[in-house]
Amino acid sequence: MLTTMLKAKLHMARVTHAVLNYEGSCAIDGELLDMSGIRDNEQIQIYNVENGQRFTTYAIRAEEGSKVISVNGAAAHLATEGQRVIICSYAQYTEAELDAHEPSLVYLQEGNVVSHTSNAIPVQLA
Repeated sequence: MLTTMLKAKLHMARVTHAVLNYEGSCAIDGELLDMSGIRDNEQIQIYNVENGQRFTTYAIRAEEGSKVISVNGAAAHLATEGQRVIICSYAQYTEAELDAHEPSLVYLQEGNVVSHTSNAIPVQLA
């Protein structure tokens, strides 16, 4: 049996571009891709914190160090420049892999600058 688990997350990224007339996908600063472990052409889920939209696309590499998060194609209707988004990728793991699994979490502050990284989401308090 395989279990689908969170693989990587870019938390609170700021959309820098929304390009309707583009082939599609989401361009992400190459340094952020590498840090998170999200691969070129990997399926990603994007959760728009500003308007609640949730959608699926795939990641493409933007220039390293550019801080670009560009939502392209039809998805540009769902997230616009300046909005905050959470970008996640998921993977399937065997029962044997689950005990060692840790997601790669990259937390961003204004300007899509990394504030910190982690491998565990904090426990939600009551």
